[in-house]
Amino acid sequence: MKQEPSEPTTPQPPMDRRVRRSRSALIRAAIALVTERGTTAVPVSEIAEAADVSRQVLYQQFGDRDGLLLQAGLDLARRELIESPPYDSADMTDHAGVLAMARHFAEHRGFYRAMLTGSCAFDLNKALTELLVPVNREFVRQRYGGHLDPELVDDLATFLTGGASAVVNTWVVEGEEPLDPEKFTDRLLRMAPVVAAAPGRSTPPPPHQERHR
Repeated sequence: MKQEPSEPTTPQPPMDRRVRRSRSALIRAAIALVTERGTTAVPVSEIAEAADVSRQVLYQQFGDRDGLLLQAGLDLARRELIESPPYDSADMTDHAGVLAMARHFAEHRGFYRAMLTGSCAFDLNKALTELLVPVNREFVRQRYGGHLDPELVDDLATFLTGGASAVVNTWVVEGEEPLDPEKFTDRLLRMAPVVAAAPGRSTPPPPHQERHR
C-alpha cells in the first residue's frame, strides 16, 4: 500500500493548464460582451460560446454569471492597477499612479459602468475595496510612520479607499463623454493635501467652544 508516492505529481499540471485556459477565456469573453452590450445581462450561453467552452465549465469554475463577472472585474483591476508598474510605489498620491488608475477606468468605462449599475455592483465595490485597502494602508503607514495605532491605520485606509471609490464610480457612471483622465487626476490630487493633513487635527476643541456652536 505504500508504493504509490509518484502518482500525485504527474497528472495535475496538465489539468491546471486546462482550467487556467478556460478560466482566462471566460473572463475575456465576459469583459468583451459586457463592454459591447453595455449591460451585465448577457446570457450565460453566449459567454460560454464566445469562450469556446461549455456552460457546465462556467458553472463549475464560477458558480453563476455574477460570480464570473465579479472575478472578471477583479482580474482586470488586479492586472492593470495593482500589478502594473505605476503601482509599485504604495504612494497613491503619486501623479503617475493616479493617472494610470484614471486611464484604466476611462479605457474600460463601458465594462465598469455596466458593472456598477448591474446586479453585482455591491459585490464588485466590496471586492475592489478589499483589493485596494492594503495599498492605502501602506500609504497611511508611510505618511504617518508609527504615530497611529493599527486600528486607526485600518480605519483610515478603508475611509480613503471608500471615499476615492465613490468619486471614481460617479465619474465612470455619470461623467461627460469622453472621460478626461488628466483632468480627473488633477481633481483627485487636489484632495490629497487636505486628506493628508486631516489626522493631525486630533485634539478636540475646548468644551466651551463645543457648547456654543
